[in-house]
Amino acid sequence: MLLAAIVAMGLLAGAAIHTSLPVFLSASTAITAWLLVFAAREHLASTRLTRAHRS
Repeated sequence: MLLAAIVAMGLLAGAAIHTSLPVFLSASTAITAWLLVFAAREHLASTRLTRAHRS
């Protein structure tokens, strides 16, 4: 599993080198925004679950 993650990161880094800077920055911004939204939703879901379990 770790080897697959390292290979995937290598492929993505190689692809990033061959793109222009504006494309790379916009893709990075989109991925970062998606990860932040996902983390916020997971945090809210776990908070709701904890509150429902306490009641």
